[in-house]
Amino acid sequence: MDGTAVQPPQAATPQINRRWDGDALFRTLVVVTGIGVLVVLGAIITVMLTGGWKAFSTFGPGFFVTAVWNPVTQHFGAVAPVFGTLASSFLGLVIAVPLAFGTAFWLTALAPPAVSSVIGMAVQLLAAVPSIIFGMWGFFVLVPVMAHYVQPTARHMFGHVPVLSALVSGAPFGTGLLTAGLVLAVMVVPSITAVMRDVFVSMPTVLRESAYGLGATRWEVMRQVVLPWSRQGVVGGIVLGMGRAMGETMAVTFVIGDSNHIGWSLFAPANTIASLIALEFPESPSGSLKLSSLMALGAILMAISFVTLWVSRILLARGEAQAGKRS
Repeated sequence: MDGTAVQPPQAATPQINRRWDGDALFRTLVVVTGIGVLVVLGAIITVMLTGGWKAFSTFGPGFFVTAVWNPVTQHFGAVAPVFGTLASSFLGLVIAVPLAFGTAFWLTALAPPAVSSVIGMAVQLLAAVPSIIFGMWGFFVLVPVMAHYVQPTARHMFGHVPVLSALVSGAPFGTGLLTAGLVLAVMVVPSITAVMRDVFVSMPTVLRESAYGLGATRWEVMRQVVLPWSRQGVVGGIVLGMGRAMGETMAVTFVIGDSNHIGWSLFAPANTIASLIALEFPESPSGSLKLSSLMALGAILMAISFVTLWVSRILLARGEAQAGKRS
């Protein structure tokens, strides 16, 4: 012992303090961001409900079961636009989901890597096309085809069938629910395909190769290995496409016919909540019952989106629970 005092290290303390300061700052930013999203969502819901309260209080429950939309008599109901929104979105998803799944399956399991990268990039670029371009394409290309070829052929083939005749009835204008569903399908296919492709690619290769090693075919691997593993991502992509389909405005306005009536024909002109708001909002004076009815329709559209997401989460959780029991 030489009597020299050993001093404790002093240099590490400022670094530790700076590290903790950075962690605290990052934690604060994340918390503020999360709370900010909830605040914005709550503000939107509050604006919709308070703006539509006049319509809810004036018409009562009849607002949800009335199909009349008459600005002259100041009588408004939500059934017709809600029906058009659900019907057109359902038709769009029925067409889009098989196409998106087939495209994602081909890109990840069948296509050569060079072709897959090029086509995948093209699909992502298609998702960035503005909706009004799809609407113009549907109006100038799809509507004449539907009017001159599709609907006359469908009426000739199924016009005498008892049940199917109601689905193909109506004048061949070319605009209607089916045309809107086709345009929505073209719009949402790229988004759903991109999500499915990313989920399929992110799957661990060892799982897929193990199934191939046991003698499974490509379809068996996709159905029994890939889909169960990526179920949550696939459902998320479908819900994302459904949200865009229900909220689409300009593209649907071009091709749906803009008629506030309920028709069971696939070719019947109809309306959606988003297109009705876009058409009627500029002509609605501030504080009027018409503007309040449009705000109420916006609140209903948000409620439909929330319920759809909630149901999808319940079905997904139920499916995962059943899969766990089987395993």
